[in-house]
Order: sequence, then C-alpha cells, then structure tokens
Amino acid sequence: MNINSPISHVDEIEALVLAGAKELYCGVVPSNWVAQFNTGAVNRRYFGNLPSLVELEKAVTLTHALGAKMSLVLNAQHYAAGQLEALVELGSRFQQMGGDAAIVADLTLLMALRAATPELALHVSSVASCRNSAAVNFYQELGARRVILPRDVTLAEIEAIATHCTIEIETFILNDGCVFEEGVCHTIHLPKKLGGPICIDSYQFEYVGAAGKPMPPALARSLLDNDEDYKRWLWYRFGCGFSTTEEGYPYGPCGLCAIHRMQKAGVASIKIAGREGATARKLKSVEMVQQVLAKVNSGCAEADAADTALAIRKTLTHCQSGYMCYYPEVRASLGATNSNP
Repeated sequence: MNINSPISHVDEIEALVLAGAKELYCGVVPSNWVAQFNTGAVNRRYFGNLPSLVELEKAVTLTHALGAKMSLVLNAQHYAAGQLEALVELGSRFQQMGGDAAIVADLTLLMALRAATPELALHVSSVASCRNSAAVNFYQELGARRVILPRDVTLAEIEAIATHCTIEIETFILNDGCVFEEGVCHTIHLPKKLGGPICIDSYQFEYVGAAGKPMPPALARSLLDNDEDYKRWLWYRFGCGFSTTEEGYPYGPCGLCAIHRMQKAGVASIKIAGREGATARKLKSVEMVQQVLAKVNSGCAEADAADTALAIRKTLTHCQSGYMCYYPEVRASLGATNSNP
C-alpha cells in the first residue's frame, strides 16, 4: 500500500518521497489556458497548481529519479468542448513526459484520454462519486486502472469493494474534509477575504416563533445548541483551525486508525489531501502516515496500530469526538482497548 502525497512545487518532491511517499499528484495551469478560456480552473483546485509545463516535466523527471510515480489532476465534474480538446493535448504532453496517470472525473474526458493516451493510466477521481462495486466495475470497463473512493464511503464498504473488484482502490487518509458531497458540489473555494467556501457558512441566524411570537426558551436553547454543534463539527472538518501538535503534525480529518484494515483489504494507495497546503504540512502528513504504515507492515495488531496513531495525535479528546475521523467506526469497534495513547 502506497502513500500518495500532493505537491504544488517541484522543490517539495524529494523531501516527500524520502519521508515515505511512493506516489505524488499535482495540477498544472498551462500558460495558454487562462488566455484561451479566461479561467485558471484546469482542475477543482484553483490554487496549489504548478505554474507551467516546464515545471511539470521537471516534477515528473525528479519523481521518477527518486523511484516514485506522478499523477496529473484533471478532475472537474465537466468541461466545455474546447476545454476537453485542450485537456487531451495536455494529457498527451504529460504522457510524453513519462507521467504515470491522469486523475479524472468527467466521463467524456476519460474516454477521450483513453483513446489518445493509451499508455497513461486513468484514475477515477473521488469527484466522480464512485461508491459501490457496480460503479467501480463500470469504470474499469471504460479503461480506468484505479478508483479513488469519496471521503464518506465507510470502511466496511471499502473492504467490500476492494474484495469484489480487481481494479486498484485508493482511499483518503488525511487532511481536507468536505462538508458536502464533493462530487455534486458546483461551488468554488474563494479566498476568505472574498467570502470563503460556501460550505463554511458563518451566517448568524436569529430565531423567532411562529407569527412573530417569542420563541419558547427550551426550543431556543435547542436551536442555539445545534448551531454550536454544527460550528464545532465544521471546525474539525476544516483542520481544527489548522492547528498542529508540538511536532507540527496537522490536526484535521484523519483515517490513521483505519490503515491496518485498509492494508488487509488490499487498498492500493492512501491519499493525503491538500495540494494548496504549506510544504511543512505536507511533509508532516507523510511522516505521520508513514509511522503508522510502518507499524502495520511490521505485522502488529489493529489495536497496536491505532495506539500508534493516538500517540502521534497526542490529543485524545479530538479522537474521542469522532468529528475528526474519516472512519469513526474504527474507534467504535476498538472501544476501550486502546483508549490510552
């Protein structure tokens, strides 16, 4: 099972690979794309892309020299006809550079790349919302070699899919937590000064009773408590305020305790999210996953692997909340057997 890490700068590659990442993924905005289409949205992350094809080729060359693989993200839900033609050309250039795979969500793009770039592996993005074995098999018939499952697929579902399908499966393991279903989200992630992502709704509600009557105190308290719970949940989903441990390990959405079961199920790759994140955040994320994966590879029990994850986190309250977990069912199944890091 490989660790798959994001990059947004060529100078991040060596440190990430040496820390344990065997796969990397990136986006790029070709110089003519903005002029041609009046947008930088080659993929679903406007920020965090490599600036040019020259840098992309450097990234591929360095990655391969270090013994790792590089994938290119082309994962918007859909593209205009002219954009599809440009993306096929981009995919062809990436294949010529020696790139390993393209991460796609748009069916039309997947089919076009399959025809034009037969040596380039096609990985189905989580944005495609592929969440069961029938859908996985469908994409395999279309030529995909891997499916990246959405964040909210349960561990039991992951195990069933990995068991019944012959295609490679990739799952999320750290960082970004989408509040809604990513595959049906058609909003954009604006900078905070421009309003921020729509999913971080900071609108302040004022509750009133029917026909303008005063709200019953018990109901008013219940509504306010619900709002506070929602804000708390958002805080966890968006990286716990981007806080870290003393060692710099980032808090936020996490599946470290599930690595043991994913390894046993045959998951091919575990994905660290956050191309737009700081280099230090990416590096510490890889280091954190590598520590748990190394423990699992040593043949430890599931509870021991989870204890290793908890020891790294050092904040049991975050883990006990369940809000920070991609796969909270792991903690529930282990119960009190590993409640002390």
